[in-house]
Amino acid sequence: MTNKYMYFIANWKMYGDLKTINTLDKVIKFSKSKEINKGRLIYCPPYTLISSFLKKLKNCQIDIGGQNCHESENYGAHTGFINSNMLKNIGANYVIIGHSENRKKGENDKLINLKIKSALNAKLKVIFCIGETLTEKRKKKTRLVLSKQIKAGLNKIKNKSNIFIAYEPVWSIGTGVVPKSKNLLKIVKFIKNKFKNKSPKILYGGSVNSKNINELKEIPDIDGFLIGGASQKTKNFIDIVKKTYS
Repeated sequence: MTNKYMYFIANWKMYGDLKTINTLDKVIKFSKSKEINKGRLIYCPPYTLISSFLKKLKNCQIDIGGQNCHESENYGAHTGFINSNMLKNIGANYVIIGHSENRKKGENDKLINLKIKSALNAKLKVIFCIGETLTEKRKKKTRLVLSKQIKAGLNKIKNKSNIFIAYEPVWSIGTGVVPKSKNLLKIVKFIKNKFKNKSPKILYGGSVNSKNINELKEIPDIDGFLIGGASQKTKNFIDIVKKTYS
């Protein structure tokens, strides 16, 4: 059981259409109950659903974010992209940046740094993802990789009050395998110690579900969870939140 104020971020990835909007009804009802008075629910749906989500969620405390943004704050010839100002204008308050699925497609630390700066300038809260691959883990390079990603991703960013660090080991995403509690505790403490002043909120992501949440919630320095596949099913998402506080 935890008494902390926790964040539960639902990353829907490339999932959902207008028919799935009604699946939010039970989450909306749950969000108004006393069971979630110490936490914040945040949905990051595909861009195509952000407006519909906002209409659906207008009378509750559930917040909205985007799954990525372009590094430019200005309009331009960037077919297929949207920038941070466009996200803010449509009503989003958060954005995921640096997810391993996007890193695999070419996002490097320098580009991620530009995106974070752009998002912060647009007054968005940033969910900054970091994590090592299985090869890097086996070579015992986890701390080296995380240090590099943090240093480069947050280069020349002084005010980190609107940044969340989401530790997502790449080898855990979608595999059902999560780090052992003692190892995760050490990594989270390592991340917190990278910041001289007040540490940003630290989230864990990577195969979070209603079965392993009882173990994950016991890590004292974790401030919430970035939830992928399990967030797409209403019952699973609600169960994760309930079990965190039970």
